[in-house]
Amino acid sequence: MSPYLIGSRIRPNLRAALVACTLAFAPAASAQTGAAMIAIDRMTLGSPPAGFSFARTGRGKEGEWSVTADRTAAAGHAIEQTSTDRTDYRFPLAIHESLSAANVDVEIRFKAVAGKTDQAAGIAVRLMNADNYYVARANALEDNVRFYRVVDGRREQLEGVNLKVTANEWHRLGLRAEGKRFTVSYDGKPLFTAADATFAEAGGIALWTKSDSVTRFDQISISVLP
Repeated sequence: MSPYLIGSRIRPNLRAALVACTLAFAPAASAQTGAAMIAIDRMTLGSPPAGFSFARTGRGKEGEWSVTADRTAAAGHAIEQTSTDRTDYRFPLAIHESLSAANVDVEIRFKAVAGKTDQAAGIAVRLMNADNYYVARANALEDNVRFYRVVDGRREQLEGVNLKVTANEWHRLGLRAEGKRFTVSYDGKPLFTAADATFAEAGGIALWTKSDSVTRFDQISISVLP
């Protein structure tokens, strides 16, 4: 079922509260889905995206996140990571403040704008903190999509495929987490599944980049699963 538009901030990080907020802002939404689309178009241009906090895995500078105008974005606004610190093992995170869940279906639209070391975009789920989470990411310099677990700050690949990821074009990346099973999709098509039980409990959801990637994010859809 398609997600519904709600405000850029949703109430506390429990499924019941998410449903209550969905009903308050989008009367047509189903209370059974717990589905939401982040309203980037309601955020202030030039400011950090409302409803997000920021962290970094690894070394180097913190990320620089802001809302930018982009006429090719769905609503004319996008969330962008702009820092060009080329530290290789550096993963800026923009963490959605208002949701914690174990089983989720997350999809983003992203555009890799620039980067000499990397041009990456990712989705982190079951985020315990900046050093412990799962992440699916696409890279326009490497032309691949990978799925990792990050444990105590160490990134370990669980699955991946090689395919063309075109820079400066919008693509869709999806990550569905259900129990031990994770499904990664790209441009609307399932790519692969992986199984892992390292992180089983509810955790946060975040946007993710790597090194000097200048990346834009649009149409961030989050569905809480049973």
